[in-house]
Amino acid sequence: MTVRPQGLAGVRRILGAHLRLWGRDELTAPACLCTTELLSNVAKHAGSPDCVLTLQRLPDGVRVTVSDSSSRLPVVLEPDWFSTSGRGMFLLSRTADAWGADPTLSGKDVWIELRARSKEAAA
Repeated sequence: MTVRPQGLAGVRRILGAHLRLWGRDELTAPACLCTTELLSNVAKHAGSPDCVLTLQRLPDGVRVTVSDSSSRLPVVLEPDWFSTSGRGMFLLSRTADAWGADPTLSGKDVWIELRARSKEAAA
């Protein structure tokens, strides 16, 4: 896919539809937040807006992976709260249950995992 800001709403709708289909409605908001951040970073930092978005159903949640052609790995920095940007990866790292970046032969994969909260744990 080619990341364009005007296309992100459509990506979020498709992501939400898959999560509802899989019975993971509660993961929609954090998955959309994190996916939007990952895709926005491709457009800003990868040198090309082209990437591959993969959504994987896990036994207890979901994994979202964005693959791009840049070998530059993301870094989480303590944000400057007075700045208008630069907080995305910090917020992603606090939202996702797990995340990482893996170098590949053609660039990198940046992924997040979100786990469903069991009904037993909520009781």
